[in-house]
Amino acid sequence: MSDTNDLPGQDRPAQVEAVQAVVDRIVSWQDGATEDTVREELEKGLSEAGVHVPDGFVDEVVRRVADEETAHFDVAPLLGR
Repeated sequence: MSDTNDLPGQDRPAQVEAVQAVVDRIVSWQDGATEDTVREELEKGLSEAGVHVPDGFVDEVVRRVADEETAHFDVAPLLGR
């Protein structure tokens, strides 16, 4: 991943949109997947999008996706936006 795509100091709305798209894809396609699979797919998607996320972000998204009652959610608060 490139440091030029860190959230701080970049076009934040575009970065948030990129992260949201990755998370939405994971939520849609990973229903019933193990936490390890969700984590792997999330990290892969974020890497492909070329974005960095704050510490703890991946853990929180994995927790929310693993919670079967959680549907789509806004990632902006998790990114400090």
